[in-house]
Amino acid sequence: MTEAAARAAVTRWLRLIEADAELSAYLIGVDLDRFTAHLIRQLVSGGGLVLEGWPGLPEATRRRAGDYLAGALATGGPSVIDEVAAEFQASLAGHCPLPASELALVVAALARLVGGGGDRAERSALLAVLGRVHHQHRLRPEHGTLIGAALATVAPRLCPPPVSLGWERRWRRAWALVVRAAGRMGDGPAFWPAEVTGRDLSAEGIAMLTVRPWHPLPFRPGQAVPLCLPQHPGRWRWYCPANAPRPDGTVELHVRAVAAGTVSRSLVHEVRPGDPLHLGPPVDVGLSLPAFLPSVPRRDLLLVAGGTGLAPLRALVEQVAAAPDGRRITLIIGVRTVADLYDAITLDKLDQAHSWLTVVPAFSHDPLAVPGESGDALTVALRHLDRGQEVYVCGPPAMLAGSRLRLLAAGVPTERVHLPGLVG
Repeated sequence: MTEAAARAAVTRWLRLIEADAELSAYLIGVDLDRFTAHLIRQLVSGGGLVLEGWPGLPEATRRRAGDYLAGALATGGPSVIDEVAAEFQASLAGHCPLPASELALVVAALARLVGGGGDRAERSALLAVLGRVHHQHRLRPEHGTLIGAALATVAPRLCPPPVSLGWERRWRRAWALVVRAAGRMGDGPAFWPAEVTGRDLSAEGIAMLTVRPWHPLPFRPGQAVPLCLPQHPGRWRWYCPANAPRPDGTVELHVRAVAAGTVSRSLVHEVRPGDPLHLGPPVDVGLSLPAFLPSVPRRDLLLVAGGTGLAPLRALVEQVAAAPDGRRITLIIGVRTVADLYDAITLDKLDQAHSWLTVVPAFSHDPLAVPGESGDALTVALRHLDRGQEVYVCGPPAMLAGSRLRLLAAGVPTERVHLPGLVG
C-alpha cells in the first residue's frame, strides 16, 4: 500500500473511532501524530493490523477498533468502479468533455440506467443527475455515440449479463432519456461531494443524518435531492432536506431503512460521521411554497406528514419561521405509536417557540392516544381543516394513494392540494 493510501485509510479510521462514544475515550492522552505515523508504517510495510501501544484498551474494544480499521482499508482501496472509470476514460481518448473527476459517478449511473435503473423513483433520480451532466458539459449527439461505445466495453462488469444483449437498442433509449432530462435541468454542478458530520438513531430503523457538502448546495425547502453512496455506485435515491438552508451549509436528512432498500439500510445501519457521499442537483417535487406575489394572499398551511415524510414539511416550517408572514401552520405528524415519533425534541422546540405553529401527533395504533390524536394522519388532519388552507401531504405511498381524493371530498380545491411527484 502506498503512503498516501495508508494515510487516507488511517484518517478515515480515526474519524470512526472519534464517532464511537466508547472508543473515543481511549484517544484521550494518546499522541495522535505518533500513533498515526505508527499505523501508516505498519500498512506501508505490509504488516498486520496490530493496535499495539494503545494503553488500557480492553481486548473486546480492541477487536472492534480493528474491525473499523479493516473497514477503512476496504473502503479506501481501489474499487471496481475506479478501474472501470479508468478504462472508460482511455476509450474516450480525450474526445469527450467529461472531466476525469466525475467519470466514476457518470459511468456507474449510465450503466445502472441502461441496465434498467431499478424502480421509477430511482430512474428519475438517475435522470436528474445525468441530465445535469449532459446540460453542464454541453454534450452533443456525437458525444453520445462515443460514450455509448466506451460504456459497452465496461458495462458487463457493472451490470447483470442480460444488459449486454441488445446493447445498441438499450443505449439509444437510455441516451434519449438523458437528452430529454437535460432539457429540464438548469445550470449548475451535477455532483456535490459531501461528508456525514452527525448521526442520530432516534427511533427503530430511522436515522437523522447531518451532511455537510464541500460546496454550498442551493436547495429550497420542499425540494428533493438525489444521493449516492460510494459503496453502492450508480444507485441514486431521493431524499428531502429536513431543514431550511443554514449558515453552515449543513443538510439534515431523515432516512428509514426499508427491507429492500440497499441504500437506505446502509445510511441507517452502516454510515458513520466522516463517511463520504455525493448529492445531486436539487429539484422541485411539488412541495415548495410558491414565491410571494403581492396580489396573491398567503394562506394558512395544513401540513400532513407520515413517517419520514416529515422532513420536507419541517423544512417548510423552518422557512416560515425565518421570515414570519402572519400565516398560521398546523403540522400533523402521523405515526403508529409514541415510540415512532422520532423527531419529538425538535418539533417540541418549534412548537414552543412559535405561537403561529400547532403541532399535532396522530397515533394510528396507540391505545393510549387521546381521542383528538387517535387515527391515521389524514383523518386527524381533516379535524383541523379550515377553509382557505393550503394542504401539503408527504408520506409513504399507501398514505398518498388516497389523500387527494379524501381532501377533494372534504372540499379542498385541487389547486390547494400539494403532494410530492416524481421528476420526469
